Amino acid sequence: MAKAKKQSFEESLAELEAIVERMESGELSLEASLEAFENGMKLSRDAQAALSAAELKVQKLTEQQGELHLDDFDPEA
Repeated sequence: MAKAKKQSFEESLAELEAIVERMESGELSLEASLEAFENGMKLSRDAQAALSAAELKVQKLTEQQGELHLDDFDPEA
């Protein structure tokens, strides 16, 4: 059986937002809500992993005085 293609961060986030909207609507059955919650948790973990990987890559690529070194990622900078 072929493995499903991994979604991009943006695709995962969009799907997660759609799940939240469906759950907040109150129209899902208990079983459907539990299934949606489980899928949402998987998407959340995948998105967090993608963010962590991107942060690590930014840290590794930060350059100071011509030399690569690790810096903490500061989204405000």
